[in-house]
Amino acid sequence: MRILAILVIIVVVAVTAGMVLRDDPGYVFLGFGQWSVETNLAFFTGVTFVFFLLLYFALRMLLGLWRVPRRLRVASQRRAKQRATRGLTQGLIDLAEGRWERAERLLMRDSARSENAVLHYLGAARAAQQQGADERRDAYLKRAIENNPRADIAVSLTQAELQLSHHQTERALASLSRLRNLAPKHDYVLRLLAKLYRDVEDWEQLLPLLPELGKKQLFNEEELRDMQLATWNGLLKAGDQPGVEQLMSRWDALPGQAREHEDVLHTFSERLIYFNAEKRAEPLLRAALNRRWSGRLARMYGLINADDAARQLDFAEAWLKSHGRDPMLLLTLGRLCKRRSLWGKARIYLESSLGVKPLAETHLELAELLESLGESDSAMQHYQQGLSLSVDAPRRRTGIIKPLPIKPKEIAEKPESDRLTGSDVSLPVA
Repeated sequence: MRILAILVIIVVVAVTAGMVLRDDPGYVFLGFGQWSVETNLAFFTGVTFVFFLLLYFALRMLLGLWRVPRRLRVASQRRAKQRATRGLTQGLIDLAEGRWERAERLLMRDSARSENAVLHYLGAARAAQQQGADERRDAYLKRAIENNPRADIAVSLTQAELQLSHHQTERALASLSRLRNLAPKHDYVLRLLAKLYRDVEDWEQLLPLLPELGKKQLFNEEELRDMQLATWNGLLKAGDQPGVEQLMSRWDALPGQAREHEDVLHTFSERLIYFNAEKRAEPLLRAALNRRWSGRLARMYGLINADDAARQLDFAEAWLKSHGRDPMLLLTLGRLCKRRSLWGKARIYLESSLGVKPLAETHLELAELLESLGESDSAMQHYQQGLSLSVDAPRRRTGIIKPLPIKPKEIAEKPESDRLTGSDVSLPVA
């Protein structure tokens, strides 16, 4: 289109010049030394135009020849990039298909000439790891960062993922900690770091991350609850030194919802018992049971030696009105009565607990009580029954083993302080 326009302009100019010079062709005289040229203006104009036209094409040709090396170089680079792109595509396909060695070779073959060299290095790093070549993997990742420093987060994330997949925990932790400082708001970094802290049971590091994990919803509700509960319990269970003061410090560091959770309170009570400081758990368990009933916490309450055993028993018996059919409460009452040497009441509570639900530990408590009362045959029966419940639970669930019938017996004559009256114990009628 442009050439046609130029031709039209030339024709128009030529026609116009011809019409102007038709009546007066003009006169041109050129002299140089002994040489001279005489001609009319029309001929001179035509020759001049042809000369400049030839000069133009000659210059274009020379310029084209001068550009030939550059064009050849550009064409070669273009072919190299196309080859690198094909190598990247095929290398990633081989990587997905598990052809690790071939994938690594294709990805690295033209990586230096590729516009996406970082992708080549990342893919080659994954292929090298699958072959167990950790040194080559790290070298590829290093070259990826050198090639494009702006891809530092992507490369470091890949490095952390590869380290995690090969259980290189310490290296992965170092990589993710660095990423956490580099990109503190990066969701995926936070998710990986939280999972790693849980795997290595570093509860002190995981605890401050829990609010952010919940706010960003990086885990579903069930996963988040499991992680929270594991962290709270793990923090309380971690370490035996320096002792109860550190345990109390960790307890105070927990959020309010954690300290009210049944499992966490149960764990805390167990740890206090372990450190011989269970007296601190009594008011917490009592408040929790008054707030919301839990058979597990009721059982734990019976394992605590409070300063005022009589008052502790009174609190527990007050729960009979609402939870008199709870086997754990009846077990706890039996234990508390044994602790106060109230043998008759202890026997009634324990037998009542077994009547509601036979439990191995209840049989053991009753067996020990009966043995101390001289009823060896009955004690042996309960020892056997408890053993069968603890060892043969699967067969017991299928009905192969059935509990021995429990028949309350009259309490042998005891001191006046231990005799039962109608007001001593009041249990709900089954």
